[in-house]
Formats: sequence, C-alpha cells, structure tokens
Amino acid sequence: MADNNSDTSFRVSGFDHFLSGLIARHPRFWIGLGNLETRALADEIAPVAIKSPIYVAGLARAGTTIALEILASHPDVATHLYRDFPPVFTPYWWNWFVERSRKTPPQPRERAHKDGIMITPDSPEAREEVIWMAFFETLHDPVQSNVLDRNTDNPAFEAFYRDHIRKLLAARGRKRYLSKGNYNITRIAYLHKLFPDARFVIPVRDPVWHIASLMKQHRLFCAGERGNQRALDYMRRVGHFEFGLDLRPINCGDGKKVREIMELLDKGEDVRGWARYWAMIYGHVAETLGRDPALRGAAMVLRYEDLCENPEETIRRMMAHCRLEVDEAVLERFSGHLKPPGYYKPGFSEEELAAIAGETSSSSRLLNRK
Repeated sequence: MADNNSDTSFRVSGFDHFLSGLIARHPRFWIGLGNLETRALADEIAPVAIKSPIYVAGLARAGTTIALEILASHPDVATHLYRDFPPVFTPYWWNWFVERSRKTPPQPRERAHKDGIMITPDSPEAREEVIWMAFFETLHDPVQSNVLDRNTDNPAFEAFYRDHIRKLLAARGRKRYLSKGNYNITRIAYLHKLFPDARFVIPVRDPVWHIASLMKQHRLFCAGERGNQRALDYMRRVGHFEFGLDLRPINCGDGKKVREIMELLDKGEDVRGWARYWAMIYGHVAETLGRDPALRGAAMVLRYEDLCENPEETIRRMMAHCRLEVDEAVLERFSGHLKPPGYYKPGFSEEELAAIAGETSSSSRLLNRK
C-alpha cells in the first residue's frame, strides 16, 4: 500500500485495488468459488484434521504481531500470509498460482506501521477477517454488538471456515492452524464452541505505552489515507478498522461505552478516549474468561512486557500453552532480539497519566486475576 500520497507504505497497486474491489462487491460469488475449490479438492483434504487451532487476539498494538511471528515460525504451523489477500476465499488455488508465477524472491520492506517490523508477501498476517465479514455483515458496525458467543449459530460460515482451514493446511503442508485476528477478541467463546481444543493467546500491554502506540498509529494511518482513496478502500476491504479515517471501535455489547469513546475521540480527547477503549476491551476479556472456566483454561494472557524482559521463558510458556514442541531455532531467533520499542516514547502529562490510570485500573485488576 498512494493515489496522491507520497508515502509508498500506503501505495495500493492497480491489480490489488481492482481484485479486492471485485471480491468485496461480490462476496457470494467468491463464497461459491471457495466451495467449488473444496469440492475439487475433496480427496486431498479428506485426511486433513483440524487439531488445536491457535488464535492470537487482542487490542491492536498489544504485541499480537510479534506473537504471531514467533508462533508462525514453528515448522508445524500454517497461517495466512500477506500474499493471501485479495483472493482469501480460494487459498489452495491461489497458493498454487503464486508459487508457480514468482520469478524473484521478494525483498523485505518496513510495514506501513513504521514500527521496525520488516515484511515480504510471505510474512504472516491477519487475513481471515475477509471471510468473517462475508458471513456476518454487521461485524464492524459500532452501533451493534460485535460479540459472537456460544449462542451464535451460523452453519454456512462454520462449514466454509472449517474447509478453509483444512485447505490452508493442505496448501502449506502443515499440521496446526494459527490465526491472528484482533477482532476475534469478541469471538473467543464462539471459536471455543467450534473448536473445543483451540488455544488462545491474548496479548496485553501496559496501558501507558499501549495508548501511546495506538495514538501514534492512528495519526500515521490518517495521514496515509488522507487524499488516498485506494488506501482507505484497501483497509476497509481487508477488514482493518483499528486506525485511520474509518476508525470503528469494537462494540463489546455496550453501545453507550462505544458512543462515549467515539465522542471523546471526535472532541480531540484522544488520551481519555483510547484509555476508555483499552478498558472496555480488556474488561470484556476479563469478564468473558471469568464466567467461562473451560475457555479460561484454553486462554493465555500474554504480557508484552514479559515477552520483552524475559523472552526465552515467555516464549517457552507460550509454546507449551499452544501445545507446540519448543523449536530451539525459533527460540534462538527471537529471544535475543526482543526488546521494548525504542522508536518512540510516551510524552503524556501528569494529568494525562492520571486519566489513563483512572480509566484502566479496574480492567487491569480484573485481568490480573486471570
């Protein structure tokens, strides 16, 4: 990912713009094409079992990407990659085409977030949100509850989703499915209903640093999308409403709180607005885990600070929780390089720090009990 924007980080190619638009406008056709792919591959995917899928979910900028990268480096794991978008609905055929059409190895570049994370089309990324949006049309409507729980029932989605995972595992030749999806934070109970052996990793970060990062990213994405319709369209089509001009807070079932958050942000009270959003998301997580012992046992709250300060121990705990054998090569690759971000620092006043503490302390206490 620029029409008129000089920042090449937000440039969207003509091909991606055309194809993503075609898919976004005709989701039923692409669902049908995905089902056709499933029928064509029936014999190949018949022996593929979905065992203990792994879900990384949390508020953006909590450390979800680094958790994804660590877990995706494991040789047993398959996940979505940047290159899987736009045609996410047909993962096997698209993977076949990409593998045979590539001429030169892709060169790494820093992602649009400007956070030092280098990516290529083969880097792991959140991509399954496109499928969720095709089957649940109001998932990103902040006026309505975005929560999917154990009472949710959507047989068409559930069949398509299971087949999609099996096709991705077959295409990558791996045993375990891994998903990063921040919006899944309000769907963990539903996902646990679908996959009772699933494992959940929920990154959480110190609110002061987390809110500073959210504010920085929101400003960056607003600047990158301003005057750049292609970039804005791309973010909508991929299901990324976490920052930017079309920011849409996740509705955890309390419309009043969402309205308060949006009003604070609209008035320029960014610190309090993002702090209240942090509290709402992680308060919802704490309450969901607190009333569901089986789900609580399947979930690990991963503290970003632990990952930076004690990387080897924390990675080992995360791997064990996810029922993965510790891969020493993966451990060596990441444990020596993880550290707190050095490319920015919070610059909050005493009044702003007090506002953050006041807004987030209750949710923090609840989460610390999990």
